[in-house]
Amino acid sequence: MREIHVEKVRDCVKEMCIDANNNLGQDVVGAFEHSLKIEESPTGRNVLELLLENAKIARQEQVPMCQDTGFAVIFAEVGQDLRVVGGDLRAAIDEGVRRGYEEGYLRKSIVSDPIERVNTKDNTPAVVHFDIVPGDKLKLTIAPKGGGSENMSALKMLKPADGRQGVIDFVVGQARLAGPNPCPPTVLGVGIGGTFEKVAFLAKKALLRPLGQPHPSPFYAEMEKEILDKVNNTGIGPQGFGGRVTSLAVHIETYPCHIASFPVALNINCHASRHSERVL
Repeated sequence: MREIHVEKVRDCVKEMCIDANNNLGQDVVGAFEHSLKIEESPTGRNVLELLLENAKIARQEQVPMCQDTGFAVIFAEVGQDLRVVGGDLRAAIDEGVRRGYEEGYLRKSIVSDPIERVNTKDNTPAVVHFDIVPGDKLKLTIAPKGGGSENMSALKMLKPADGRQGVIDFVVGQARLAGPNPCPPTVLGVGIGGTFEKVAFLAKKALLRPLGQPHPSPFYAEMEKEILDKVNNTGIGPQGFGGRVTSLAVHIETYPCHIASFPVALNINCHASRHSERVL
């Protein structure tokens, strides 16, 4: 059985926190560049140009691309033949977040209690989703999640008879209600199926897929395209100033569900669709 020390996990998470906030992925940059070619609104084009310039400066000067450096959401795929030694894995992840947000001068946005609202001052604890997978590797993906876009997300228990059109109507309707609040152009993560808690996880996980990569199923790939077209026809546009580009992509993830249930969830990412991934 392969072993890995928690200190290595800690240091990796620290680096990922800084990397995700300072270096926007090339898939997102490419989506901005493509959007410039199709955006007809002069104001919308100006916004997209500023977003590209902002991402360039953040990378060059190694500073956060957005003042909201987000809740540290981490997906950890743990190989069943891997043994973590030297301490607690969850504690090592939180310590990595603590060091990353302090050493990277990233904004601390987490309060210790949702009602009392006292800031933890180090952006911990993180939200960690563990999954046991075959092999002896540890795959870590961090997705810092800003509050503005997270607040515009929604979940609904549809009726099975609502079908495909019910999902489309729900997602497009929520995107329209969100308007400029999630800092468009957005990325829409859509979860379909599972249970109340599973569908929200699916919507969050859907946001990890590289932009421009369609669902492997032609049925859902076409559904993604239809939703994207309808959302972009709302006219909300970049940063809500009007235009054709309200969303950069729609990503759907599905899971089997109960015969009486049809849950659907929408998790919205702002234009700063941030991710960093490592395999240890």
